Amino acid sequence: MNPMDNPDLLLKQLSSIVLNASPLIIAVCGETITERAGLINLSLDGTMLLSAMTGFIVGFQTGNLWLGFLAAAVVGMLFALIVAFGSIRLKQSQVAIGFVLTLLGDDLSAFLGQNFTRTPGPFVMKVGIPVLKDIPVIGPIFFNQDPVVYFALLLVIITWFFFFRTQPGLKLRGVGERPEAAFARGVKVNRLRYVYALVGGALVGIAGAAYSLDVKVGWSEGHIRGMGWIALAIVIFGGWSPLRGAIGALLFGATKVLATVLQRTFPQVSVVAFNTIPWILMIAVLVVSASELTEKFINLMPVSWRRPLRRLLRVSAPMALGTRFGED
Repeated sequence: MNPMDNPDLLLKQLSSIVLNASPLIIAVCGETITERAGLINLSLDGTMLLSAMTGFIVGFQTGNLWLGFLAAAVVGMLFALIVAFGSIRLKQSQVAIGFVLTLLGDDLSAFLGQNFTRTPGPFVMKVGIPVLKDIPVIGPIFFNQDPVVYFALLLVIITWFFFFRTQPGLKLRGVGERPEAAFARGVKVNRLRYVYALVGGALVGIAGAAYSLDVKVGWSEGHIRGMGWIALAIVIFGGWSPLRGAIGALLFGATKVLATVLQRTFPQVSVVAFNTIPWILMIAVLVVSASELTEKFINLMPVSWRRPLRRLLRVSAPMALGTRFGED
């Protein structure tokens, strides 16, 4: 059935897109906070796998979902702390540490979670917001969801406001852009990098648990393998902005739904072909945003169009991203 011919089905699919994008939004906000401070945490895929496993097992064993989310946040903070300590204190490569932790998290989650594979467990219940859920169109999509969705949407707003409307947010951006200037003004650069690595890591951990306790309830080996890399790609696509990152996560969720619809429409085509659509589109977007041809295209446009087009199509990383800073 074509969703466009059935408004109720269309609303359900749009609601599903928001639900499925919520863990990604949380992870993207977390990594954006970390990278805005100048640290690259490439351990996201392993972190999210291990957090998903930990959150599910703790929730299953205790019967308390929120303890599961808390345990997952601790796992995320631990991995982020290793990345920060290895870079700041031991002066090792952030990229290398992140890759090693990704592999470690993947293997640990498979080993420690093997006895809980496909075990029925607790899950987050839908809680519609009175009055708001009855608003036509947007009510069922955004306000008849569960607490994970509400947390993700609020997180985007709070993160954006913190970055661009508060003094601590200004310091955070200063640490990621010009750490020398920030240090000269009395900012403890490395201390803040530790703090925001932990905050970002906690959110990435919560995102992992949001899959196993909500979006893809349960645990199995490789349960959400690859979603951490998608989150990293969306951070770049979003230009290190929580608002653009959230839009990127929603677009990725929409392409997943599109792939499902196309699979039903063309059953003779291999499911693998449709499952690759979101990945191909993500790669294409990243290539376009970094290509010099894009800049040439923008320069061909009328002058009044160039600035908004450049902001839309071109992204630039924080200037000090991935660099170490010595306060000695």
